[in-house]
Amino acid sequence: MNKIYSGKTKDVFALDNGNYLLQFKDTVTGENGVFDPGANTVGLSIDGIGKQNLKMSEIFFKLLNEKGVKTHFVSCDVEKGTMEVLPAKTFGKGLEVVCRLRAVGSFYKRYSDYVELGQPLDAYVEMTFKNDEKGDPLVTKDGLVMMGVMSDEQYEATKKQTQEITRIVADEFAKKGLELYDIKFEFGYNNNEVILIDEIASGNMRVYKDGEYVDPITLSKIFLGE
Repeated sequence: MNKIYSGKTKDVFALDNGNYLLQFKDTVTGENGVFDPGANTVGLSIDGIGKQNLKMSEIFFKLLNEKGVKTHFVSCDVEKGTMEVLPAKTFGKGLEVVCRLRAVGSFYKRYSDYVELGQPLDAYVEMTFKNDEKGDPLVTKDGLVMMGVMSDEQYEATKKQTQEITRIVADEFAKKGLELYDIKFEFGYNNNEVILIDEIASGNMRVYKDGEYVDPITLSKIFLGE
């Protein structure tokens, strides 16, 4: 295997068969030791969170594939903490896509003059460039198309898939008495088709139970029944 990238929560290796291998780490994003899915730095390390993230990702990726949603998922080895994925090109140097069901986090900080904390949102989608130094700047559809990062059709496909996947994930959490507030995805394209990449795990979302925030490790345990 050839290591090609070391990220905040995963390392990426190139496989001989043309696919890639993701090695999950026990790190989550945040600041000053406090978890924040929207943060640009590694905030803390949580023992075992890597494998829990992999388990959750496997469940959701298999569910999405069953429902006909295209993803990069091939297989995973939970004990080794690895997931094999299809190759995919990123949009630009990397694009993060957030779907918000309630006003919390950075959304509330930006727009608190217009929304109340926890106010329901209609699967609001926003995109940001992955750039830690610039604080992951927000970018509009017009900007993405004008700068050649993605086409109009790719943007609409990404937005549609984001909302569809968010609703599927939210429904699964609702079965366990949990409410999804927001979730972060990454998309790429394979054979000119937009597909979901990266992971679907507790470190990339905010989930609440009875109005109280559920931390990543607790969320994973509840969802996985551990």
